[in-house]
Amino acid sequence: MDELFPVMAGLVCGVLLGTVTVRRPVVVGVLLYVVAGVLATVLSGEWRISWAFLLIDIPLVGFSAVVGDLLARNVVLRRVGR
Repeated sequence: MDELFPVMAGLVCGVLLGTVTVRRPVVVGVLLYVVAGVLATVLSGEWRISWAFLLIDIPLVGFSAVVGDLLARNVVLRRVGR
C-alpha cells in the first residue's frame, strides 16, 4: 500500500510532462521524479528505517512517469487520428 503514492505521482508527472512543452524535458522530468520519490519516502515514513528506500521509490516514480507519458501520447495520437 505504501507504493501507491509513488506510482500515482509518477503517472501524474508523466502526463504533465507529456503535455507541457519545455526546452529540456529530460532534465525537468528527472527533477520531478527525484522530488516525488523523496516525497514518497518521507510521506510513507520509510526514511525512519533507511534512506535506501529512495533507491526503490525514485525509479518507481520514474517508471510510472514513463508509462503515464506513453499513455498520454497514445490518447493524443488517437484523438488526432480521428
